[in-house]
Amino acid sequence: MSGVRGKVAVVTGAGSGIGRQLALELGRRGARLAVSDVDEAGLAGAVAEVKALGVEVRGAALDVSDRAAVQEYAATVAGQFGVVHQIYNNAGVAGGGQTVLDAEWELYDRTLAVNLFGVINGTKAFLPHLIDSGDGQVVNVSSLNGFMAQPTLSAYCASKFGVRGFTEALRTEMIAGRHPVRVTVVHPGGVKTGIASSALKEAQARGIEPTAEQVERVRLYNEKLLKMPADQAARVIVDGVEAGKPRVLVGNDAKLVDRLVRLLPRRYPKLIVHFERRLARG
Repeated sequence: MSGVRGKVAVVTGAGSGIGRQLALELGRRGARLAVSDVDEAGLAGAVAEVKALGVEVRGAALDVSDRAAVQEYAATVAGQFGVVHQIYNNAGVAGGGQTVLDAEWELYDRTLAVNLFGVINGTKAFLPHLIDSGDGQVVNVSSLNGFMAQPTLSAYCASKFGVRGFTEALRTEMIAGRHPVRVTVVHPGGVKTGIASSALKEAQARGIEPTAEQVERVRLYNEKLLKMPADQAARVIVDGVEAGKPRVLVGNDAKLVDRLVRLLPRRYPKLIVHFERRLARG
């Protein structure tokens, strides 16, 4: 199995953040691209940037939570390119800011629909094409919160823990079935994207006015925790894909927390709460 040059790669959530930079990084390395996003304006900008690299790219508006639409999209991409080698299930939403006691059901429904079922939809729709390619790769983007829980992030953590479990189960099946498909789960740490701020906008769109505490939490995250540039994160991910890694930790914070959770599985929740209180105090 080889890297990305000459491969047909599909990237969801390519209109901004890590997804956009993944598309650009794959393009620089010679991949042919099919990119999608629900944000059509952001997607158009990403397509224009990739085209400027002299790379073949096709963009399509897509809500990954719409299973029928994802299945139709997979068939369309396979028909357009004749083959599909790689799927980067990257699209996601923040899905946080409220405790389990306070959160409305809509928060869980939307977060799981996009973050977890979006990944499942994309994987199942494209997997037969990846197998047929003889050199396939599934890359599912989880999070640092795919192995570490935090307060007020129950919906997000549930979705990202789910992505990890689904992806690792898929890997065992590809090994057991001797299918020519590698499987990678990605756990980014604090990457400088708009995901934290978008959570406030999504809440306001649902008619929920964020509290002063929630606004301050987002500010702290943006200023103190979301540090790694998205283009650097994309390079780490694609390097991991080309190296055939089953698990890619993006950022020193993700690596540190991974060790913490493994070494102190009983104590880490108290340590996380203590850290967040110190962060809030500045």
